[in-house]
Amino acid sequence: MTWKQIIDPVADNLVLSALVALIPTLYFFWALAVKRMKGYIAGTTTLLLSIVVALIFYRMPVSMAVMSSLQGALYGLLPIGWIIIPSVFLYKLTVKTGQFEIIRSSIVTITEDRRLQALLVAFSFGAFLEGAAGFGAPVAITAALLVGLGFNPLYAAGLCLIANTAPVAFGAIGIPIIAMEGPTGIPAIEISKMVGRQLPFLSLFVPYYLVIMMCGFRKANEVLPAIFVTGGAFALTQFLSSNFMGPELPDILSALVSLVALTLFLRVWKPKTIYRFAHEESAPGVRAQDRPKYTGGQIFRAWSPFLVLTALISVWGVPTFKKALTGKYDGANELLRWISKWLGHHLTFYPNVPGLHNLVIGLNGKPIAAQFKLEVLGAAGTAILLAAIVTKFIVGISWSKWFVTFGETINELKYPVINIMAVVGFAYVTNASGMSGSLGNLLAKSGPLFPFFSPFLGWLGVFITGSDTSSNLLFGNLQKVTAQSVGMDPTLAVAANTSGGVTGKMISPQSIAVACASVGLNGKESDLFRFTVKHSFIMVTIIGIITYAQATILTWMIP
Repeated sequence: MTWKQIIDPVADNLVLSALVALIPTLYFFWALAVKRMKGYIAGTTTLLLSIVVALIFYRMPVSMAVMSSLQGALYGLLPIGWIIIPSVFLYKLTVKTGQFEIIRSSIVTITEDRRLQALLVAFSFGAFLEGAAGFGAPVAITAALLVGLGFNPLYAAGLCLIANTAPVAFGAIGIPIIAMEGPTGIPAIEISKMVGRQLPFLSLFVPYYLVIMMCGFRKANEVLPAIFVTGGAFALTQFLSSNFMGPELPDILSALVSLVALTLFLRVWKPKTIYRFAHEESAPGVRAQDRPKYTGGQIFRAWSPFLVLTALISVWGVPTFKKALTGKYDGANELLRWISKWLGHHLTFYPNVPGLHNLVIGLNGKPIAAQFKLEVLGAAGTAILLAAIVTKFIVGISWSKWFVTFGETINELKYPVINIMAVVGFAYVTNASGMSGSLGNLLAKSGPLFPFFSPFLGWLGVFITGSDTSSNLLFGNLQKVTAQSVGMDPTLAVAANTSGGVTGKMISPQSIAVACASVGLNGKESDLFRFTVKHSFIMVTIIGIITYAQATILTWMIP
């Protein structure tokens, strides 16, 4: 028995239907920002409320609503939860064995300035991890690194979430843009070019914005040369690579160029004053000559776990290798095809969701596929776990302590993982019931102002789904069709969906949960949400202004 989604189930009125569809989202905002509920409580009650709205107003069958929430919850566990657990575990291994103390010292030798450390770790290194892996790994790893350096946990998580905006569109080897080619029919290279003519403005702005958040305009201006080197190197490389190479490598190349450029620049330039946090100013400082001296070999050994991590998640992100791990390799190598087939049969499973697969008829009149995605070996979290296994031998920890640490990590993360499963379940119910369609179609009716509101549609999609890729699949074709109806270039509209979506990542329930889990802020998701929400609105508004200008007076920027 099939069930068809309805765009305006409330009195055949799209506005009223969209307002009803907003109820779970508004409740989630209220639960976190006003009531300051613990994340897993807010997430679970939001999931239950979304099911109620789907049943009562959208008349979705009970079995379909329940199975869609189960599909989302399982996706929240694998791959999202499976990224967080080994990421935090790897960090804890370096702390327990004293290696992180050497890592912290090596960063301090580059710069003791907290402003510049945030640029190095949160912005540049985080962008590299986003390009290589995505799906929560960048924020989980960089936030933990900043906490280890002495940053306040809430501060570290917030900075890393905001820094993670610029690279999201090209994350995980360009998947968000590559995925949008299918439903829209617009070549990925064309979308890449257009996104590469929007996001570099944000990439140039974000480093400055981060430092202003930390210490205000005056102290930010003290390190303006370093900020310009960081953002300028990233933005220029992002523009060139996205326009002349495609969507796969802009993040990785931009991050590497930015990281190397800032490190080399700091060898010849130093800020007049070293910025430290207030509690550090009042505490007795450690003179440079009194700090422990580490050899190059010791520093390399300490960083090795993260070097191994970077190498493995980079390999896991290569499309051909990813296909081989998940049984989808279709190349000419017979041996690799056999291995891929074996792995796909034993370690990769895509079972249909019972009672849901192809039974929901979408707003376009086509059945919607619903499958559990269980990629055991192909998941990025598995690559991180392998890095943790290699780390066991690098740092010389015993297997007993290794397993004890792993158990401690799972125990610490049980509530954050429950939260992630709940909010991803909420996203799946919202999509399957048609609630997201009602919201999207209302926003699409803004007429001549659609170019300004187009990025807000992507922002909404990422807030709901937690993924720029999912948002592009959800709203990409709607952006294209609406743009054609209002006289806007379709390539600009679908690019705006991606560019706007990156600004919603910092307030997505999944991202909030990941960030809190990585720095030990279990139950403090509401505080982090309040920290990031205003910055999200500011940045999506900037993207809206850029898109409107490109649609009206800067049309020469459209490829």
